[in-house]
Amino acid sequence: MEKSPAEDPSQAGKTEQQGAEANAPHSGERPDQGTAPAPDHYRPDPQSERDESNIDAPDVPNAKYRNPILAQPPEALTGLVLKEQDRVAAGLTAVIKSMEFSWSEGGLQRGTKGLLKMNQKDGFDCSSCAWPDPDDHRSVAEFCENGAKATASDADDKAAGPEFFAKHSLAELSRMTDRDQNNAGRLTHPMVKRPGDNHYKPIAWPDAFKMIGDELNALSSPNEALFYTSGKVPNEPAFLFQLFAKQFGTNNLPDCSNMCHESSGAALSPTLGLGKGSVTLNDLYEAEVILVIGQNPGTNHPRMLSALQKAKRNGAKIISVNPLIEAGLQNFKNPQDFMNPLRALGALIGDGTQITDLFLQVRIDGDMALLRGIMKHLFEAEDMNPGKVVDHGFIAEHTTGFESFEQNIRNTSWEDIESESGISRAQLLEAANMLATKQKIITCWAMGVTQQRQGVQTIQEIVNLHLMKGAIGKPGAGTCPVRGHSNVQGDRTMGIWEQPTKVFQDSLAKEFHFTPPYEHGLDVVESIKAMYKGKTKVYFSLGGNLLAAGPDTEVIAEGMRKQKLTVFVGTKLNRGHLVTGETSLLLPCFTHLDIDMQKSGHQMTSCENSMGVVSQNKGVLVPLEGQMMSEVAIIAGVAIATLGDKTNIADWVAMTENYDVIRDHISRVIPGFEGFNEKLRRPGGFYLPNGPRERKFTTKNGKANFSTTELLKHHLEPGQLVLMTVRSHDQFNTTIYEYNDRYRGIQGERRVLFMNREDMADRGIKSKDLIDITSHFEGSERTVEKFVAVPYDIPKGNVSAYFPEANPLVPVSSVAKVSNTPTSKYVVVTVVPTAVNNDKRVKSREAMMAE
Repeated sequence: MEKSPAEDPSQAGKTEQQGAEANAPHSGERPDQGTAPAPDHYRPDPQSERDESNIDAPDVPNAKYRNPILAQPPEALTGLVLKEQDRVAAGLTAVIKSMEFSWSEGGLQRGTKGLLKMNQKDGFDCSSCAWPDPDDHRSVAEFCENGAKATASDADDKAAGPEFFAKHSLAELSRMTDRDQNNAGRLTHPMVKRPGDNHYKPIAWPDAFKMIGDELNALSSPNEALFYTSGKVPNEPAFLFQLFAKQFGTNNLPDCSNMCHESSGAALSPTLGLGKGSVTLNDLYEAEVILVIGQNPGTNHPRMLSALQKAKRNGAKIISVNPLIEAGLQNFKNPQDFMNPLRALGALIGDGTQITDLFLQVRIDGDMALLRGIMKHLFEAEDMNPGKVVDHGFIAEHTTGFESFEQNIRNTSWEDIESESGISRAQLLEAANMLATKQKIITCWAMGVTQQRQGVQTIQEIVNLHLMKGAIGKPGAGTCPVRGHSNVQGDRTMGIWEQPTKVFQDSLAKEFHFTPPYEHGLDVVESIKAMYKGKTKVYFSLGGNLLAAGPDTEVIAEGMRKQKLTVFVGTKLNRGHLVTGETSLLLPCFTHLDIDMQKSGHQMTSCENSMGVVSQNKGVLVPLEGQMMSEVAIIAGVAIATLGDKTNIADWVAMTENYDVIRDHISRVIPGFEGFNEKLRRPGGFYLPNGPRERKFTTKNGKANFSTTELLKHHLEPGQLVLMTVRSHDQFNTTIYEYNDRYRGIQGERRVLFMNREDMADRGIKSKDLIDITSHFEGSERTVEKFVAVPYDIPKGNVSAYFPEANPLVPVSSVAKVSNTPTSKYVVVTVVPTAVNNDKRVKSREAMMAE
């Protein structure tokens, strides 16, 4: 075997040539994933260790008068034009939009070069979603519209440097829209806002590192610091970030997982033994039935539609479950077909491939009841056809808890199932009939499930469905939580978790010769509360935008203002950089797209996708002129300045000069990463261990565990509705590219509320009327003003709005059971025309201004 590049510097940054695909798994085959499943035991009852106290509702409407730096996007409307909803996703329009974004941001040469190397085996990983790449052949254009937008944004050739920040105060910047902030250009120089300043000003890197070290070392406890991470951060800097935090002495490692797929991990770990999905991309092609629940792939994971199209062509049936009938769940025109002479004409005319065979337009938060209805029908079918519907052999050999689960499903009344889900018994029978004789079943879900009140329990019901059918651990069958940001799953694998296992901490201690903290730290919700209550003094963010991603925007803002120091490592300006502590640092870093040259040469990092494949990420564009640094170099600089002789400074220097040194450390700490450097250089990367994929359930009892859940019912007061927040099509996570949402027929506006026409009529609201929205939680209220009512096909009693605009309505204390994930998919609201409360609020503002 060749020496590790860490031992042989001449190998640094080298990769094998693209091709040599003989070892890649083909359709129906299981990947070579190593022998030892990674341990992943989620603590079963974390509630007792958390701060469950409520937070008083902030005065959301008047916050903009109290604070000159706006935490919420400006209320000024940008010009709504309503169009027909699209029934077809992608197609020629997606190709045109991809090119427009790419060339307008980075220019023709930079933009095209970036697109052609995105998701290639010798290129860089898309910084957008975590959908996997094909194991074998990859198209020349292995990207989607969303990925093209993200890459165009990263390739931006405009600079937001010292001159930009000298020209614009923080208050002025906060009055820009989120789109205009992102489009201001790439951050190029380290900047500081000192106490009393209203501008960011340049600072030298050594001074910035010293400032961070001095502030951290002045804390009375390491737990007064918070270290937040974005899912865009690759494995190598993520590993170093958690290592630094733990060497400093805290497990306060909140990250974006806490707000998205924490419910998936909380449900999957105790039931299957691993908090990740069990399928591969090839399994989707083999599936007989695919359920897509609480997910909008056309906007959030567009490349998934190619996999669904291939599954359909292989004979799969698809059941879609969602409150909104999204374009991507109806029909799909594959842009790749334009390059195929046999399919090009079909891609130009007609509606493309029909994706959904059965659409169940569930009520918000009604998915658990829907799943119970399907399983109740399956048990009734088993009664009539013993041994033909339920896989008793699998259940006896591999599972526990079946009897209690079965009784729970059978005891659930059809009345409760229909009223809570909004789906009729007959429709649920149609779904059950599609599943009854099949075992190659895959269920895909995303935040439409995880951010419900019962997100964890709903996913446990998904697992129950798979276990009763024996639909796991074989080709074409299994669980598929579809993750968001490019490396959000990898960051957790690297140890970014406030609940570290003893096994992980022991391994870290052995490798780096220190005693890490073993007590659990703070997740996102607990961190927000701690900041708000003044229990923390330093907030350090490695990427991301907690202000716009989190719940209760004004609570987060107030917490940020109470910090002594806020540190933001980022690539482009966002609103979260403007609401700061007394002192704030804005530190520019490279993107996935940038060439990262260190002492040993051109460096690469790695990311883990939704299906557990780790592959390389090697930049291809020369960074803009400036003083940007890699995330690795920034973390190392902070660690050395903070820890001094308490750490191995030479090792931090070596890891910065050659990232293969980091990977050699990882290979000895984390199971599945043995020979990391060598395996990463294989074309396409490598699969991590995955027990459930092989029917090896690494739970505490060694079995897959059925769950017996409680079905919560909706209890709404007269006039109340249930709100869920969603993304627009011209948005990825908190990054806003444009004001449009073409699939839903929205152009030129984001402050919209999608409403059922009957609900609008009941309230005397007409299309495009201005409205105010008030959320209600445990006796408290939060109100946002000046939204535009849009009639839409959504279940009666349900409404929907975009985040971050609607995030001020989500109470920080309203969380999913067990996972502590904010319930952005279950917010109780009332809606009134804007004029109704004008007098009351004007008087409140006049009184406030008089004070």
